[in-house]
Amino acid sequence: MKICIAQILFVAGHVDENVKKHQDMVITASQNAVDIIVFPELSLSGYEPSLAEIVALPSEESKFDVFQSMSDEYGISIAVGYPVKFSDGIKITMIIFQPEKEMLFYSKQLLHPDEMPFFKQGKQQATLSVEGKVVVPAICYESLQPAHALEAAKLGANLYAASVAKSANGVVQAYAHYPVIARQHGMFVLMANAVGKADNFICAGQSAVWDREGKCLIQANATQEALLILDTETGKVMMIEKDHSS
Repeated sequence: MKICIAQILFVAGHVDENVKKHQDMVITASQNAVDIIVFPELSLSGYEPSLAEIVALPSEESKFDVFQSMSDEYGISIAVGYPVKFSDGIKITMIIFQPEKEMLFYSKQLLHPDEMPFFKQGKQQATLSVEGKVVVPAICYESLQPAHALEAAKLGANLYAASVAKSANGVVQAYAHYPVIARQHGMFVLMANAVGKADNFICAGQSAVWDREGKCLIQANATQEALLILDTETGKVMMIEKDHSS
């Protein structure tokens, strides 16, 4: 099974522009026989909690049908980030498109205190079965909480996919924590971080993949948009750098 994490420069509030970047990365991933691609936290809207009320999408709306079409056409699962409005409030959500399946929502269960004025907590952990492997998503702050990784392990996670928007300090914390939980629970850990401005900080990239022994197999730098691809059968990794500046 091949899993890809996307390190992307999102533009806050410019959803259409962000969608185009996502589409380009999905196409590149599919050309490399990827089975699932995971984007950073709130990747389609940009990480700007104060904008959530304005851009939030009701859960019954399907504004991003293009990703379902791409998922069906290329046989790839696509996990993007967006604020979604449910009956009990707006949540930081990973919208997951799977080939020939219904759209799946996973909403962040453990919020950072700074997020609480803008978002409600998710209530249930989602899991994905991709080519016989169990992928358990985590969204930023909760991925640094040992209890969340333990829950993922209890759910049989082969891969723990952290979709994040982390500053340089957050990346330091991640690089200390993720190898520990990888070793502890015998699972691959992957971090998809953004680059560039987000809210009141700069996303520091350095997306990476750790193997089941906690060894960092590959990492992106702090500024370059890129795709990191892991083949779980061979343990081989590769990086494809992207440039959306033109």
